[in-house]
Amino acid sequence: MRRAKLTTKKLAQRIDLNYFKRSHPFRRSRFILSVGVPLLALIWLGWFAINRNNRVYSSGKMSASHAVLTERCSSCHVKEVGVFSSKTSDGACQTCHDGPIHHANQVFTPNCATCHREHRGAVRLAATSDASCTQCHANLHATGTVTHYARNIDGFNSSHPEFAAVRAGNIDPGTIKFNHRVHLKTNLAGPNGPVQLACGDCHRSPDSNEPVRFGSQPARAGSVAPEREPPSMNPERAYMAPVSYAQHCMACHGLQFDKRFSESAPHDTPEVVHAFVVERFQRYIAAHPAELRVTNSDPNLPQKPFPVSPRVLTPPQWVSERVAESEQLLWRKTCMQCHAISFPASQPLPVVAKSNITVRWFQHAVFNHDKHRLLKCEDCHTAARTSQETSDILLPGIKTCEQCHHSGSEAAEARCFECHIYHDWRKEKPAQGNFGIFGQKRADSVGKPALNSTME
Repeated sequence: MRRAKLTTKKLAQRIDLNYFKRSHPFRRSRFILSVGVPLLALIWLGWFAINRNNRVYSSGKMSASHAVLTERCSSCHVKEVGVFSSKTSDGACQTCHDGPIHHANQVFTPNCATCHREHRGAVRLAATSDASCTQCHANLHATGTVTHYARNIDGFNSSHPEFAAVRAGNIDPGTIKFNHRVHLKTNLAGPNGPVQLACGDCHRSPDSNEPVRFGSQPARAGSVAPEREPPSMNPERAYMAPVSYAQHCMACHGLQFDKRFSESAPHDTPEVVHAFVVERFQRYIAAHPAELRVTNSDPNLPQKPFPVSPRVLTPPQWVSERVAESEQLLWRKTCMQCHAISFPASQPLPVVAKSNITVRWFQHAVFNHDKHRLLKCEDCHTAARTSQETSDILLPGIKTCEQCHHSGSEAAEARCFECHIYHDWRKEKPAQGNFGIFGQKRADSVGKPALNSTME
């Protein structure tokens, strides 16, 4: 049977013109949602506004140090000239923190938020990205002068130069004569018999609690119980204290100057040592006047006296001769074993060169021995056991550090901030606190941050 052809008119007649006049569940639900959802959103926002809680507007969680400001957006996002800014200003940051500049001749000073980005969760704001550093150091320039640092560094594992202290041609500027190889050998003669020295017997942090084996235990002023803070948070455990004669050397290397005395000469300047020796002999001869009668002996045959009459000296003469003999032993033998000593003809006493012991080798980087204590000392200071010269610099080079500090999730942190700091904290200024714990607001002039009162 042939099907009739549908015309436009017939199709139009099929349209129900009363469709939208009749109620329908789908249209009713759509209307409720289109009106109800915005209304609920307004009520929700109104609830936060009534309670003065701005958390709903946050773009992410705050860092641990700023978590207390989570509901106080205006502490950082301030109103300036009647306009609420989404970006933080340096003035808002400097209300609590004073971040000194990096170098006086830097080309530009980045905004605080450029390097320290908030709303990324409970992260360390000091853990800045390498991009914050390489924006300058990948092509370093300075204003008004020539830079003295490497000009193109874009990462620790790529273009970082060798550490300055261990570059070819550098030597230890210290003048103390020391041989690591001799002091690390087995069966070394100690004060009470053979000993085996370890690195920690001489190299230890100022806050170390380990007893000193071969010297006097230093007194730590104001020290309190060890549990006062976690070790990793104590800056006194980061660097090694300079080697001290009293703590590390005295037990084996005494300064005896005459068999009449059990005590040693002080480890001090020649003037102090001379005065000490003179005073001891003066006190001794006053108590033993019989020794003023002196019998000469052949210096080559000490036990064979000369066939001459004994001499009787005055106390000053006796003291002068004994002091000369003792100081000959001290200056020419005992002290000279470790110190560089000269004998100017115009001076009665010798001149001892300054020890010049380097306290901190990396002047432009930070390092924490305490955080590396799981490693053996010789894993980094590989040449210590074989070193015989004072001039040897026994620091690890960059290749040693790169064994652990490199890219990858299994490696130790290798970003710039781990070893370098940006702000010159020697120029820090004390911040003037403007926050309280009772919700007060500070009245500021127009154009300055109007900060909610809180406490970090």
